[in-house]
Amino acid sequence: MEVQLTPETQAKLTALATQSGRRTDELVEDAMAGYLDEVAQVRVILDGRYDNLKSGNVKPISGDDVEAYFRRKSAGRRAE
Repeated sequence: MEVQLTPETQAKLTALATQSGRRTDELVEDAMAGYLDEVAQVRVILDGRYDNLKSGNVKPISGDDVEAYFRRKSAGRRAE
């Protein structure tokens, strides 16, 4: 596989490889593996939350209610 990087990203990668004593392909492999693991974890969390909403185990909260909650919370902190 071939990956095209911007010159800025390539420069950062090259600098990190020089500083760490590792090859650039190793750094890219590690970064991609970590990123893909993180995306998979987020997907599991989102799927679970969706399932909870669909089953009725969790009730959705409107955006207006969330905004009002945080406005009250912020006002309470300012009043302290």
